[in-house]
Parts: sequence; C-alpha cells; structure tokens
Amino acid sequence: MTATSGKILIVDDDPIQRRLLQEAVQKFGYRFKTAENGAEAVRIMTGPEGTDIDLVILDMVMPELDGIGVLTRLRADKIATPVIVQTAHGGIDTVVNVMNAGAQDFVVKPVAPERLDVSIRNLLKTSALEDEITRFRKQASGTLTFDDIITHSPAMERVINLGKRAASSNIPILIEGESGVGKELIASAIQGSGDRKSKPLVTVNCGAIPDNLVESILFGHEKGAFTGAVEKHVGKFQEAHGGTLFLDEVGELPAEVQVKLLRALQENEIDPIGAKRPVKVDFRLISATNRRLIDLVKEGTFREDLYYRLNVFPIWIPPLRDRLEDIPALTRHFLARFAAEEGKPQVTGIAPEAMAMLQRYHWPGNIRQLENTVFRAVVLCDGARLTIDDFPQVAAAIDHPVQPSAPAPAGGAQAEADAAPAVHQPPALPRDPVPPSSYSAFEHAAPFGFMRNLDNEGHVRKLADVEEELIRTAINHYSGRMTEVAKRLGIGRSTLYRKLKEYGLEEEDESAGNDAAA
Repeated sequence: MTATSGKILIVDDDPIQRRLLQEAVQKFGYRFKTAENGAEAVRIMTGPEGTDIDLVILDMVMPELDGIGVLTRLRADKIATPVIVQTAHGGIDTVVNVMNAGAQDFVVKPVAPERLDVSIRNLLKTSALEDEITRFRKQASGTLTFDDIITHSPAMERVINLGKRAASSNIPILIEGESGVGKELIASAIQGSGDRKSKPLVTVNCGAIPDNLVESILFGHEKGAFTGAVEKHVGKFQEAHGGTLFLDEVGELPAEVQVKLLRALQENEIDPIGAKRPVKVDFRLISATNRRLIDLVKEGTFREDLYYRLNVFPIWIPPLRDRLEDIPALTRHFLARFAAEEGKPQVTGIAPEAMAMLQRYHWPGNIRQLENTVFRAVVLCDGARLTIDDFPQVAAAIDHPVQPSAPAPAGGAQAEADAAPAVHQPPALPRDPVPPSSYSAFEHAAPFGFMRNLDNEGHVRKLADVEEELIRTAINHYSGRMTEVAKRLGIGRSTLYRKLKEYGLEEEDESAGNDAAA
C-alpha cells in the first residue's frame, strides 16, 4: 500500500502499545516510524529524518529519558513539530506539566481510535495553517528561505541545492519550468537566503503588460516625457534598488525593451523615458519563463546576447507529475488555508483513498491547479474529511483518461492546464536525468525535449547512440507517422527503414505500414 499522507513518529517503550498505535495510524491513512525510547526519538527528530516527521505521539513514562525530557529537548532545539502525549495517569498536574513543556494535546491510555484520529487531524491542520501564515509573512518581508518550501521530493531537493548555491552570489539566474510549478517561490527563497534578504523583491509579469507600457513600467519616465505622462514615474528597476528584480515570463519582452534590459545588465544603469542622464541602479536579476528561451532565440524573437546574459545560472523546476511525493503535504497546507478562509473549521483532513487518487492524476496545471482543486473541494465538502466525491473533475479524468496518441492542446502549458479535466499521458520516451551540454555545469534534471551529450562516465556519446535515441523520440513524438518522421529528420523513407532495421526498431515499422496505408 502506498503511503498517502503525513508521517507520524510513535514513541513508546511498550511493544504492544507501539503495535496498537501503528495499526491505528496506518488505518487513518498515515505513514509511521517508531522509536523504543526517548533518546531514540530525540536522535530521529534532530537528525535528517526529522524533517519528514509531521507529528509525534509520545509516551509520558519511559526509562532514562521520559516524555517531558523529550519535549524539553525538542523545544530547546526549536523543533516545532506537534506532539500528542499519552499516559496512563491523567491527573491535572500531569496535564499542566506536559502542556507547559510544549505538547499540543494529551490523551489517556487506552485512547479510543476515534479520539486519536480527531486529535491527529486537528493538529496537522493547525500546524499546516501556522506554516502557511509564516510562509506568507516571510515572503512579504523578503525573508523566505528554502527551509520554508514544502517538499519531500528528490527532484526538488536538487533544485533547492542549486538555489542555495546561487543565493550566495549575485549571479543572474534563469528559472525555467511549466506554468504553476512555483518559479516565483524559488525566486523568493533565493532572495531571502542571500545578502539581499529583507530588501525589496520586485516582481514583474512581463507577459501581462501591454507592449506600449513595458518600457515605462520597467524603466520609469519623467513628467511630460510623452502624452499622458502628467507626473514622474519610478520604474521597477529603481524600486528594486538594493534588492532583487524578478522578471516572470521574460521571453514576452518586446525587442526594443530587450535592448535596454541588456544595457541595464551590462552597465548597471537605466535610461528612464525623457530623462537627461542615465540612473545607476543596484539590483540582482532573477528571470523566469515557461518556454525555452533558446527556441525563442532560434525563432528570432529573443536576442541571443541577452539570452546568454540571463542564462548564466539556469535552474529547471520539475512539473508536479514528476514529484508526486509532494502532493500530500501541499494538499494538507492548501486544505488548512482554505478551510480557515471559507469558515469551515470542521474540514480537518482528507480521506486516504482521495489522497491516493490525487497522486494518480497527471496535474497538467501543476501546483496552481492542485491549489484550485483543493479550494473547490473544501467548498464542496460537507463532512470532516475531503473525499473522492469532493474532487469530481479529477475523478472523472482518472476514470476516462486521454489516450497517449491524442493531440495535445495548442498554446503551451497554460492551454494544457485550461483543457482540464483531462489526464495528459506523456509519450513513452526514455527517462533521461542527465542535463544537456548547455546545462552540464548544473546538477538538475533536464526538461522534456533535451538530449544529453555525455554518457554516465562523462564522455561524449557515440553518434550511433544519439541517432538511435533521436529516431525513437521522433517516432513517439509523431505517433509513428513515418512520412512525418522522415521529413522532420531530413532523411528519405528508405533511409529511415534501413536505420530502423539497423537499430533493431522494426516494431515501429508496423506503424509505418499503417501510415502508408492511410
């Protein structure tokens, strides 16, 4: 059975009590880890494993280090993980001592499963809501760090490691990834982890500004510089002075603005419209895009020299479908927030089968789509937990998935997200975690469509291996339509068939026959 929710540490020196709690916790839909004594519990919570623990069920009476001692150690180390203390003696003095030591709840053995379930759900919801509030405050004040990002995914750990390294310098960063994956959150964490923390983080969505206003909004203008300029306007570059400028969807900038952006990066100065002299600015630039800028360069819509200025330190954020481990924690945080905003305190959790369903969905709109889906589910929910019935669109999409050969909607990732409910099944391409040569200096997974140039030992790959992979990719990408495959590869059909046989890809030849018959 796949774990579908938070992880609970069970601390009890009695093996029978541990087994009973394990069975109850597992039945509620949570993962668990056990500790036989207080010292082991402290070791787990203060070590690397502690970051994966969402709640602790702690026995009060244990040899050597008792429950009070464990609580004292955890709170002294500023570990705020919620704790439920259980004991056979429920006197008022004991309760007061336990709560003063930092416990969030207290139960008397033998605890009824229903009582324990309610306590766990309430504490996880409260903890998630507190974390959300803290995150919002830190993001607003420019002090958000990578420790505040919700993730249990190895793919995101690589992103975070890259971000931490980038934060210690003033290097220009380009964040790439599909719409809704959290590019702005990573930019905020980079800002809050470097020397410019607590300084302004000015965000500009370049795709949402009319072309005739982009230059004025970014660089500012003097009074009377053009018709309608009735007063002086300070641009975003000057607002970000001393801090960080985050240009989202930077690929949408008009050509004439790209020239001025390049000069600003080279000279650290800008020319407001109508100004008599340039203005010096001190800023750190982070750019983001949901499109491949190199493709825009090839199309002639984005300056090549600017591309190399922006793409000094690229960070690619994987889509949510490649980090399903993050869905339980993200769902719990969104649930806590929306239950509070919508005045539904009775909604305290999500049923295990509903969480399992969310982890089977493909999420073309990524985290933004998950957030909106949980919002809708909270509004629909009439009980204490979100159930499958509260996610009708996801349930319908999983029951009737789109076939792999179905054409993807036009318009990029956003159009794909707007096409929900539908599960986009990716083509059966080989998974390649090695980044392309232009990314070889950075340790992150490559976006779809890239091919690696180096083998696992760091040597250049053989031409035959690269050619075979490219042919496989083309066959999958064009759904086995061999005429189109040959055309896009720039070779004749007879040459393509020869190479199919050469590389042992004759099975695709059947699709070629169907294509020819059509």
